[in-house]
Amino acid sequence: MQSATKPNALPWLAISALILGLDQWSKAWVLAALPEHTAVPVIDGFWNWYRTYNTGAAFSFLADAGGWQQWFFILLAFVISGVLAWMLARTPRGDWKQALPLALVIGGALGNVIDRFLHGHVIDFIQWYVGNHYWPAFNIADSAVVGGAIGLVLASGLTSGKSKPGKES
Repeated sequence: MQSATKPNALPWLAISALILGLDQWSKAWVLAALPEHTAVPVIDGFWNWYRTYNTGAAFSFLADAGGWQQWFFILLAFVISGVLAWMLARTPRGDWKQALPLALVIGGALGNVIDRFLHGHVIDFIQWYVGNHYWPAFNIADSAVVGGAIGLVLASGLTSGKSKPGKES
């Protein structure tokens, strides 16, 4: 007797597509509406729209590496997205605590890959600050990657705290 296949979490890739769409829509708006390197206040003392570009990774890591980093980050994003999609295929569909963060990271990673292919850099435009202390500018894709990574850490912490069958807690 063959066991029934349990539905996997691949439909959660629709969230990845939503993130990707919102990210690319927001960046098209930024390119059409915001001046380069000019703060446009949203909430004085905290939040600006600020169009800038990042050729590196988080916090402009490797931004001045000479160009090879663009292809490295594209390859890295594809590899990571492939591994995470493989994980989604092995995650039960109803396990949203695992599936949602995976989908967020995939959507965010691919959103920034599109920028690297189209523009040679990532478009950033959200700038948070307090006084003279500025957080590096970021975008919707970056937010999805960070939110997904935090979700994965939290999900792994929640599942690692559960007792395993046959073990005393």
